[in-house]
Amino acid sequence: MTTKPKSLLAVIEFITHGRLPDLYKQLGFEVTTEWRVRKAVSLVRKLKPDVIVADFYFQSDFRDRLSNLESLLATAQPFKDTRILVLYDPQDTHALDRVRQRMHIDAVLPTPVSDEAIKAVLSEWL
Repeated sequence: MTTKPKSLLAVIEFITHGRLPDLYKQLGFEVTTEWRVRKAVSLVRKLKPDVIVADFYFQSDFRDRLSNLESLLATAQPFKDTRILVLYDPQDTHALDRVRQRMHIDAVLPTPVSDEAIKAVLSEWL
């Protein structure tokens, strides 16, 4: 019996992470890539992905939120089987910690992130 590959939504806002979808495919995921969080929110609703990997960034001038990801994370919360990996800049740890107090995130990795670190996390979720 052939099993369907797990789906992964890659939300890439930093061009340096643009190489990562190839790594996800090598691991056996069916990958959808989106460069804008707003569009990724609608993709989460439509695809109900098994895994979401997203960049996190904090800007002090956001009016009503701490980061770029809160809308995306809020949309994913009802999908209990969706695993979420967030890539973040270590200087933003304080903001990410605050978001994690309110929203479910399964794993976080600081940038620059190694392929080995990503493989270790995602291999557990296959």
